[in-house]
Amino acid sequence: MSYRILAINPGSTSTKIAVYDNEKQILVKSIDYKVKELEKYDTVQEQFEMRKEGVLKVLKENDIELDSLSAIVGRGGLLPPVKSGAYLVNNEMIDRLINRPVLEHASNLGAIISYEISKNLGINAYIYDPVSVDELTDVARLSGVNGMDRECLSHALNSRAMAIKYAKYNNKRYDELNLIVAHLGGGITLSIHENGKMVDIVSDDEGPFSPDRSGKVPCKKLIDRCFSGNYTHKEMLKIIRGNGGIYSYLGTVDVREVEKMINEGNKNAKLVHEAMTYQIAKGIGELATVVLGKVDAIILTGGIAYSSLITENIRKRVEFISDVCVMPGENELEALSKGILRVLNKEEEASVYRESILAKS
Repeated sequence: MSYRILAINPGSTSTKIAVYDNEKQILVKSIDYKVKELEKYDTVQEQFEMRKEGVLKVLKENDIELDSLSAIVGRGGLLPPVKSGAYLVNNEMIDRLINRPVLEHASNLGAIISYEISKNLGINAYIYDPVSVDELTDVARLSGVNGMDRECLSHALNSRAMAIKYAKYNNKRYDELNLIVAHLGGGITLSIHENGKMVDIVSDDEGPFSPDRSGKVPCKKLIDRCFSGNYTHKEMLKIIRGNGGIYSYLGTVDVREVEKMINEGNKNAKLVHEAMTYQIAKGIGELATVVLGKVDAIILTGGIAYSSLITENIRKRVEFISDVCVMPGENELEALSKGILRVLNKEEEASVYRESILAKS
């Protein structure tokens, strides 16, 4: 059976789309927006019509007939905690994303655009593995402060996709392996996948620093800075998410620039670069304890996994735990499409989003 799937991934300054015939990509396009163009809108939700029309225009320009589509999948937005896999987009999900999103983010538009286009075509709209996938065990949820439980926000989409792909390449089933996945991008999150469930993570605010995020920082010093009177709440958030990490030390978020500095003999750049990979390796070691060291493989993925200097520095510290497999790139459109292809092929079943069910789980 042949299926044609449209995948939509809205980001802060672009909307990336792709069309797949089964697993074959026949179109990929990034619709980029200028900052001034987006400044006209007070909220992300107000960008909906503009972004939807952009998607439809690209499809028309590339002779992709809407009635040739079998399904549409959007990047999952900031929903309350959900289990992994596919969800049918319905009115309840749309109401949450428009009126009560957990956070305002461009990815919230993925489901909304998909649903709006699908309604007139008589096909289903889906999301797959949103960032709010939460399969933490009870013991993993406690933080150390009563009433301040850990939240499970991570690069679940690409992390699970690479874990599933690794299993397939090795003629194994995802649900029979223990895998550690390190997603290395502008933000870095690590996850442990035990027998098909993502049972624990190291989020981007409790582990290694990244190109623009601080990661875990000393609590007492952070509190002192918060109450120093020199920073607003918004400025403090920017320090740890946007102006943190490599940027705070070297004034750039581009790892390629850092490695150029290193090649030119910049010792501080070398130290910062090594510190980031050192912290990533520490996080991987931390997660290995969750499964008592019984790790089948460690997967390094994300955009900066293209750097052999980074991956080799991590490998030498963690390969005593298990084999290290480098699978670079974010692969989000492919991950969305393949997830829904498995649903259409009845290899997986899509869940129905219900707030009442989430509240009880």
